[in-house]
This record gives sequence, C-alpha cells and structure tokens, in this order.
Amino acid sequence: MEPTSKPQKPRMLGEKLVDSGLISPAQLQLALREQKRKGGFLGETLESLGFVSAEAISRLLANETHTEFVDVLQAVVEPDVLALVPREIAVQYHLLPLNREGRTLTVAMADTFDVVAIDAVEKLTNLTLDVLAAPQQAIMDAIGQKYVEAESLDDLVDKALSAGVAGMAEEAGKVAPLVRLVDQILALALRKRATDIHIAPEEGVLRIRFRIDGILYQEALLPKALQQAVIARLKIMANLDITEMRSPQDGRITFQLGRRQVDLRASTLPTQYGESVVLRILDKGGVVLELDSLGISEHDRTRFQKVLKRPHGIILVTGPTGSGKTTTLYAALAQIDSMTRSVFTLEDPVEYSLPMIRQTQIAPDIGMTFAAGLRSLLRQDPDVILVGEIRDEETAQLATRAALTGHLVFSTLHTNSSAAAIPRLINMGVEPYLLASALVAVVAQRLVRRVCRDCAQPVPDPLEVLAQHGVPWTADQPPRLMRGKGCPACWGTGYLGRVAVYETLVVDEAISQALRPGVQEDEIRRLGAAGGLTTLAQDALRKAALGIVDLEDAIRVVG
Repeated sequence: MEPTSKPQKPRMLGEKLVDSGLISPAQLQLALREQKRKGGFLGETLESLGFVSAEAISRLLANETHTEFVDVLQAVVEPDVLALVPREIAVQYHLLPLNREGRTLTVAMADTFDVVAIDAVEKLTNLTLDVLAAPQQAIMDAIGQKYVEAESLDDLVDKALSAGVAGMAEEAGKVAPLVRLVDQILALALRKRATDIHIAPEEGVLRIRFRIDGILYQEALLPKALQQAVIARLKIMANLDITEMRSPQDGRITFQLGRRQVDLRASTLPTQYGESVVLRILDKGGVVLELDSLGISEHDRTRFQKVLKRPHGIILVTGPTGSGKTTTLYAALAQIDSMTRSVFTLEDPVEYSLPMIRQTQIAPDIGMTFAAGLRSLLRQDPDVILVGEIRDEETAQLATRAALTGHLVFSTLHTNSSAAAIPRLINMGVEPYLLASALVAVVAQRLVRRVCRDCAQPVPDPLEVLAQHGVPWTADQPPRLMRGKGCPACWGTGYLGRVAVYETLVVDEAISQALRPGVQEDEIRRLGAAGGLTTLAQDALRKAALGIVDLEDAIRVVG
C-alpha cells in the first residue's frame, strides 16, 4: 500500500510576495520583525515600510484566487445600489457594492475569502454576491466618498429638520442626520477642491460658501432653524466651548473621508446674527513639494535653484495672503538635503509636517514670537532656517544676522513686488550695507486660475483681445489664448486649479551697490531687469499666451 502524501501546507502571504518578486527575503524578515514588535497585519506593515503597495498585494491575491481586480475609486456606483448595503455594514465588512444585475450584486472586498461577510450581505440583500478584489484602504476611501455623494444636501436638510432637537443624537448605531449634513458639507468642499469654507449667519438663513481657486462661490442656503445646531456640531468637532458665543475661538478639526485624513483650522467670530465660522482646509495630500509642479518657468526655476545652492544668505518670498508663499517655501526646503544639513522652521501655524525637518509653532501669547523663537533656534546648530514671516524690526535684524553668520534663511514678506522688499527691510531698520551682504534673492508670486483643460476653447481674434486690454504683442507667433466654457469637471466655472506666476529678483553686484537709505523700488526694478528679471505681468502674459490661464483672469490678479 502506497503511503498517502501529506497535504501541502498553504503558503503564507510573505512567501507569495517573495516568490512573485514583489519583495526580497531580507525585506520580508524586516517586516516580520516589525510586525512582531508593533502588531497588526503583515500587508499593512509592508506598506508602511514602503516595500510594496496595497494595490500590488490585492492584485497578487486576486490572481491567486482567479478573482477580478477593480479600481473602486474610479468606479461609478448608482445610489440605489449603495442603498442595498447600509454604510455601517460596508464599513464593518470592508466591502463596497458596485452593481446589480437581476439577482446578482457585484461587490468589491478586501478579503475575498471572508465567508462571514459574504453570507451576512447575501442574507441582508437577498441577492447572490459576485466578489471582486480591491485594496482595503481604497475600499474604505471609496465608502467615504460614494456614500456621501449618494445623499444630497436637500435630503439631509429635510431629515435634520424632521429630527429636530434629536438631530445630533445617535440612533440605533446610525449616524444622526445633522452629523451627516455637516459631514456632507465638508466632503463636498473637499471634492470641489475648496481651500476655505465660510458659514455665515444672516437674518433669515445660514449661508454656506466655498473658496475655490481664490474665488468665493455660494454652495447652499440652510434654514435658520438649523443654524445653532450646525455651528454647535462644528464647535464640538473643533473641541471648542459650545456655550461661549460672545468671544472668538480657534480650534482644529481632523476630518476623515474614507482613508483620506484632512485637517481643518476652525475660527469662530460673533456677528449680528450669530457666530460666523470659517474653516481653512489644510489638505496634506494636496500640497505640492516640487518646484516643477508649481508652474515656475524654466527661466525663473534656473535662477531660483541657483540661489538655493548658496551656503548662506536670505531668500525671501513675497506676495499677499493666499498667494502660495508657504507652498513655494516648502518646495524650496524639499530641494535641501535635510539628511546632511540641520533644518529648522518657525511657523504660525505649522500647517504641514515635513520629513527630517524640525518644525516649531509660534505662540505669541506666551512670548514665543518669531524673534524669540529665532533667537533660541540659533543655539540649536542650524544650517537652514525657515522663518514663517518677517513682521517686525527685531525679526528682520535677527534674520539678517543669522544669514551673515553662515545660515541659509528663508522667510516671507508682504510686499506687492520683489523690488519692494528691499526698501521695506531698510525701513524696518536693517542697515543697507548688511542687507547688501545678506540678501541673495527675492521671489514675488501670485496665483492665477488655470483654464479647465476639459472645456477649454480658443479665444477668437487673440491679437484684438490683447489690444483691447492694452497688452503689447511683439512675437512672430500669435498667442494661443484659451477660455473655459464650463463643464462637470470644473463644476461649471471654466477653471480647474491654480498656477503660480513668479518674478525672481537675484541680488547681484549692481543691486548691492545701490542699497542705501531711501533707495526707491523703481531703481531696484530697473537694475533687476538689467540682470534678467522677468516681472509678474510678463510671466502671467506668457502663461496666458500658452493657453494655461485666462488673459482676463491674469490681468485681474497681476494688473
């Protein structure tokens, strides 16, 4: 009698990943040690270490089980399909309903072998499940996105009004109507790429507006009866005192939309008709840390990158509030080798976390001003320092002294042009001869709305349009002016995103020699032009001629 063969031991996930070449044996051993130390699932540990993506793991498992892989974030799901599986069940079992055909419901699942989940959903829906594979993180992200999209603001307003005083109470494990209403407002703002949410009480309504690409758009008018409850919900989320309605308050909200986590800075202010609430959206996933992605021209990028290689000196970024100065500074810091150089920042507030960089929050109420922080920071052996803003004489002089003693200093200043920064610093009390040695460059910038690529149309008679606006055109090729018609991709605005326009003033020998008390902005600008300065208006016109921005919008921003 022949001996019976032993059943083959099933391969573990780590072995499958090694066999498929997605990770090395050494990476697997490191991940197993990390998993043993911290706990959790091996797949999550491998992803957190950066060895393999969740999508690659899901594709591998889908191939092993001959299951189709689906991109749930791009899938379009009808509201009646979502209604078959309550959101709470979808979250519990990490699954997303996708489509129904007859008696078959197609769902995406992270664990396609989860027979408990499959059985529970089949009993709940009285349908047969057809299971597809997708990464768990993507499924959770899609749940947050699709279920919120399925409920309209009008429906939620009606439900919240019907619930009355119980509108914020949890019922049988379900999320209360008013809580869903506020979540919907926040989620809608994120989908529309808003940077700020304005919740303004008026005599008869509560007005909701979103700032998108620098412009405020009205999103909704809520009944006055919901005003107190909506504002109270936001104050609870921001850990503010809901009983204090006579004094301004500031707080912070962490909002989870599926897998995406977004921070919001909340500010309340008493007004005639109630508390006004403004939420600034700090989306870490939306910040761009690459100069090439900011829209900087090759001419300005070359000049800027050259000064970034300087071992010491002051580099300033100027412009009004909301012109993208902080983003440019972050992108500049990303060019610095923070492994071999000691990098510190002083910010008000710290909006985004940067790897390998020590960031400090300014707190003026306890004496932690930019000047005080900079004075202490200089004793921390820094190589590179980012000072959020030069606001006063003491900070300006300390920054100059730091640059003269071998540090590379980045900061911002509120001036209308790069040339205007020099007279401003001299007026702040910085000696011209010190400034001549310390200042290496000033970058001025503005943000102009991009023309939506999906609905962009050529502007007829572009040369005539330029002439109407008094803009000269001397190039041989006619400009390619474009304008957005408005489409679903840009929510009918004709614009999608923003691009920065720059001017980079490099302080050369001619400018250094001109620095003296009473030096005028026009003189600095003339010397800068001789050294290759391209002005904001020239950069905006170049981007308009390429069809990147709308000419009229560029003129609105830069003049």
